[in-house]
Amino acid sequence: MAFLAKRLRRSPVGILGGLTLAAVLAAAVAAPLLVPADPTRLHFDLRLIPPAWLPGGTWRHPLGTDNLGRDILSRVLYGSRISVVVGVSAVCIAGAIGVSSGLLAGYYGGSMDALISRFVDAFLSIPFIILALAVVGVLGPSLLNLIVVLGTVGWVSFNRVVRAEVLAIGAREFVLAARAIGQTNSQILVRHLLPNVTPSVVVLATLEVASTILAESALSFLGLGVQPPTITWGGMLADGRQYVATAWWLATFPGLAITITVLGIIFVGDWLRDVLDPRLR
Repeated sequence: MAFLAKRLRRSPVGILGGLTLAAVLAAAVAAPLLVPADPTRLHFDLRLIPPAWLPGGTWRHPLGTDNLGRDILSRVLYGSRISVVVGVSAVCIAGAIGVSSGLLAGYYGGSMDALISRFVDAFLSIPFIILALAVVGVLGPSLLNLIVVLGTVGWVSFNRVVRAEVLAIGAREFVLAARAIGQTNSQILVRHLLPNVTPSVVVLATLEVASTILAESALSFLGLGVQPPTITWGGMLADGRQYVATAWWLATFPGLAITITVLGIIFVGDWLRDVLDPRLR
C-alpha cells in the first residue's frame, strides 16, 4: 500500500481519477444524507425549475427539477448507487467466469482450450450491446437480470487476457519446478499462475467497470435496464431527451455524471497499469 501511495503522488492523472472515484463512491454511500429533497416525490407545481444560477432558479433545487417536479441533484446522487452496484457486481461475475476459464484454457490446452475458445468466438461474433439487448429482452428488465446479463456477456475480455498470460507463464522455470516437486495442477493454478495474472486482471477489471456503467446507462436509456421508480442515470437521460431544447438540465447533469465517473475510472485504470506493469516502470 505504501508503494501504491508513493506512486500515486507522482501521478497527477492518478490523483485526479482517485479523487473523482472517491467522490462518486462517497456520493453513492451517503446519498440519503446529501440529498436536498426526496428524489421520487412528485411536485407538479415545481415542474422544470431551472438550476439555481439561472433566472427562475432556487437554491432549494441547485440543479433544477425535472418534468415531474423531482429534484435533479437528489436523483443524480441516488443514480450513482445503481451505477456503482451494477458496475462492480457485473465485473465480479465477468471476472470470476473469465479468469477461471482463461486459467483452464491456457494451462490445460488441447480440447479444453478448443472448447472454451469456441464459446469465446461465439460471444465475440455478436456485438456486446446487441447481445445484452437480446438477453435482457428475453429475461425482462430488472436490476438482478441486468447485473447477470452484463456479467455473463462481459467475461470474454478476462478470458482472453488471462489465457494469453498463462500461455506465456506456463513454460517458465518456476512452473516447471512446481511440477517437478509434485504439486498438483490445482496448486499450480492457484499458487503460481493466478498471482501472476492478477495485476493484469486488476487493471482490466477497473476499465471494465467503466464499460459496464456505460452499458447499464445505455440499456436503461432504451428502457431495458432498471425500471422506475428506481433511479438510474440512463433513465434520467431517457426522461430528459424530450426536453433538450427547453429544459437542457434534465439530460445534461446525468450525462455529466456518467462522463465524469467513467473518466475517473479510466484514469485510475491507467495509473494501475503504469504501477503494476513492470515494463512501463
